[in-house]
Amino acid sequence: MTLTSRAELTIRTRNAGAVLGALSPEMSERVPRTTVEVVAGEGEVTIKVEAEDLASMRAALNSYIRWADVAEETAEEAKR
Repeated sequence: MTLTSRAELTIRTRNAGAVLGALSPEMSERVPRTTVEVVAGEGEVTIKVEAEDLASMRAALNSYIRWADVAEETAEEAKR
């Protein structure tokens, strides 16, 4: 696979472990024509995406952003 597009998104969050845990199962479900890596640091989660084309890049980013948002909202609700 020849990868042509790259994006890196860092999300700053108090729930980095929860977001990483929620995204981890998605790592085994491939988004076509992409490679995705998710790494947690102190107070942040970084999503790195490489894709063959912009449509694949957009699909992968949209999916991971949506999953991260749901994980963040769920973690915040669980604290209440």
